[in-house]
Amino acid sequence: MTLAPPYCSPQHVPQTLAQQGYAAISPQGVALQAPCSPEALAALCAAWDDLPPDTYLKDGGKYRRRRHSCFVVEGGQVRLSPHRAHWQPLAYNALHGGMQRWFEPVLPSTRDNPAWRALLLWLAQVADALRGPRPWFVEAHQFRIDTTDGIGRPTPEGAHRDGVDFVAVFLVGRSGIKGGETRVFDAAGPGGVRFTLSEPWSLLLLDDARVIHETTPIQPLEAGGHRDTLVLTLRAGGFQGDSVPT
Repeated sequence: MTLAPPYCSPQHVPQTLAQQGYAAISPQGVALQAPCSPEALAALCAAWDDLPPDTYLKDGGKYRRRRHSCFVVEGGQVRLSPHRAHWQPLAYNALHGGMQRWFEPVLPSTRDNPAWRALLLWLAQVADALRGPRPWFVEAHQFRIDTTDGIGRPTPEGAHRDGVDFVAVFLVGRSGIKGGETRVFDAAGPGGVRFTLSEPWSLLLLDDARVIHETTPIQPLEAGGHRDTLVLTLRAGGFQGDSVPT
């Protein structure tokens, strides 16, 4: 049985995140709080049809495509950072941590879209409300998980934290699949929730220090089945890997 997300009141996203370590927000709530129109968000979706293959998958799979770019958001401004590798320590990603992964950048037509910038600015405002105003170092990942291999793994590393302050997982779309259930666990206890994001531009927002998350594998219901997401991570003090030699 597919469980619906426990959407919170859009006006109370920071409070909900502070209370339970996660917040699920409806597409309507995202559009209201960002703010940007549903039509503007929908116009971003076509960019997921142009993602290069992820060539770093250690399980040998060919089910993931992605782009990656970095930004600094501060004082109502979004600044594109020089292109850099994505790096995580092994402590947070036992499968793909400890190595420089160079992905093709987010296309200018996507990153310069006002709706894209509105999402980054809104998330930085939520982070400011919880931690105080500061620069937020944002890594943006466009993902497409498909069923080329018969099964696609949104989180091949399993249940994990990302080593940042906040993680935002937007469902951009899903087509011709089953599975892809979101699971969020209390990092300090047995509690947890599970549900399936199914509406385009619905959002799961996580306090990375307090919860562990994963998404279950997807299987095809028809040819070409896939699941598209936008993952934005926010970290204070710098990007992960700033001190790692390139």
